[in-house]
Amino acid sequence: MLNSVRIVLVNTSDCRNIGSAARAMKTMGLSQLVLVNPIEMPNGQAQALAAGATDVLANAKVVATLEEAITDCGLVVGTSARSRTLPWPMLDPRECGEKLISEVSEYPVALVFGRESSGLTNDELQLCHFHVQIPANPDYSSLNLAMAVQTLSYEVRMAFLAHEQLTQENKSQKITLADETETEEYPVVAETERMFEHFETALKATGFIVPSHPGLVMTKLRRFINRARPDTKELKMWRGILSSVEKSAKNKK
Repeated sequence: MLNSVRIVLVNTSDCRNIGSAARAMKTMGLSQLVLVNPIEMPNGQAQALAAGATDVLANAKVVATLEEAITDCGLVVGTSARSRTLPWPMLDPRECGEKLISEVSEYPVALVFGRESSGLTNDELQLCHFHVQIPANPDYSSLNLAMAVQTLSYEVRMAFLAHEQLTQENKSQKITLADETETEEYPVVAETERMFEHFETALKATGFIVPSHPGLVMTKLRRFINRARPDTKELKMWRGILSSVEKSAKNKK
């Protein structure tokens, strides 16, 4: 299960932080590291700080954009250290670990960390289903990147161990997790992004969105839909509704 938990570092400026993050990951059993457009690629300094986790560094995938890093993920949680103009569904670290482990058997999941100085941009955070914030001391909340990776990776591991224990207990009682709960199928990021593109096209066709003055319509829709978390069947229904709207708008013209 932990092999499908992806740690994504966006635009990291200091390769030593990448090495320290790799070490933090490996101590918690995580191995899937993705680097989005790093300013400084891992080098000897990163390897030195990775200590025994140089294999995590060696196998790290480097991509150009966050979209590319998470396109096949069904659940994406972005780290956020400050409040935003439009609040997003928020998890605490424990809830974050539990949420990731509860869905990781269905598809890859991702935990996204931003730049050392400024974190993730609003556009990047809008690609995430949930945000997570570490409740540090408000008088001194400074956490470096590796500390943040270590803290949240620990919560992922604790949730994984709890899941494993529950699975063993259910096996001993001849009960499967599938018998207890019906798992919902959620779309991966690529499918959700196609739906948002379809939504924007349909709203432009009806005149609800004026291309020259789009405002915050799509940002607010993203927040609404991410909060509702439509499953795969519901997403297909929305695509059908949007196609009907586009057809109706075209006929009126």
